[in-house]
Amino acid sequence: MDSLRSKLLVLGLCLAPCAAYAQVPVPGTGQRITQVGDTFEDPEWTYIPNNPKSSDENDKQKRLPTGQSKNGRWFEGIMRGHPDVVKRVPTPEGGLEGSEGALLMVSRQTGVPGRYSYKMEQDDFIVNTSSRLRGMIPVSRSPSVVVRVYLPPWEEWEERRGPSFGFRAACTTHIRKSEKKKGIFGGSSSSMKMETYWPGMFIQFHPGDGDKRPDGAAIVVRGNGMGHDFIGPKIDEVGWWTLGMSFTPDGSVHYFARPGVEDLTSSDRITSQFPYGYRAEHLDTFFFNVCSGDNGNWSTPWIIDDAALYYSGSYAQSPSRNMSR
Repeated sequence: MDSLRSKLLVLGLCLAPCAAYAQVPVPGTGQRITQVGDTFEDPEWTYIPNNPKSSDENDKQKRLPTGQSKNGRWFEGIMRGHPDVVKRVPTPEGGLEGSEGALLMVSRQTGVPGRYSYKMEQDDFIVNTSSRLRGMIPVSRSPSVVVRVYLPPWEEWEERRGPSFGFRAACTTHIRKSEKKKGIFGGSSSSMKMETYWPGMFIQFHPGDGDKRPDGAAIVVRGNGMGHDFIGPKIDEVGWWTLGMSFTPDGSVHYFARPGVEDLTSSDRITSQFPYGYRAEHLDTFFFNVCSGDNGNWSTPWIIDDAALYYSGSYAQSPSRNMSR
């Protein structure tokens, strides 16, 4: 009964916001912007970690300079730091045709370097978007992002129930914020301020019991109009998956996923949402999370390939122009 109730809740959360979307751009359509993203086909692909990594979210330590890839397409997130291992590896079986290289990300210490928190922490690995394109991307151009993700055999997953991997975006909008006035009269005033938020999808592991209940996983969407996460498609089979998000002029975010490495289609849409009740104005970048229990055990080893950004419409004809507001 609990399972049925959960399925109905997911169905309601997913379908209700989608009714108004007749023509949602499928991630991966339009023109690929080659200045951003990576195929990992360069045999000399290298990441320079510049350890110890940042952990500003936990202890206000930025630990500059941050890590970055030799090709300038990736960098460490200052808020949480990069995965402990970032390296190019041979593409696992069943990957994109012709692909010889992919990227491995795995972590053991996802919190503050030198000590364990014994709770779920996460590292960030960020696509260098804004600086390579000289500004953020307006959603009026319907950008989208796509990646192929390799889910390893169940026995290689960290034995922990909860989020293990994240595929996310950084979006900006403007919201009204109140500020207290200084002086003897007090009071408050309000003004429009730019706000950054991070919609995306997590892959959450559901360990089995070694008997009747097998290992499994699910895609968790972040998030609905209240900012709450909710469960999307169930994952029964490991191997390659294709994930994507598109962003439309009305400010909504559209989430897609399918097993395999084939291009996404309209039938692969999970949901369309205004996360946190916000309407996106710009796409700043996209990035990946590697999560662990930060307890001395290694995270699940995650492999990605062909991380890509697309534009649609006339804007795609001039990807090098200044895209700042």
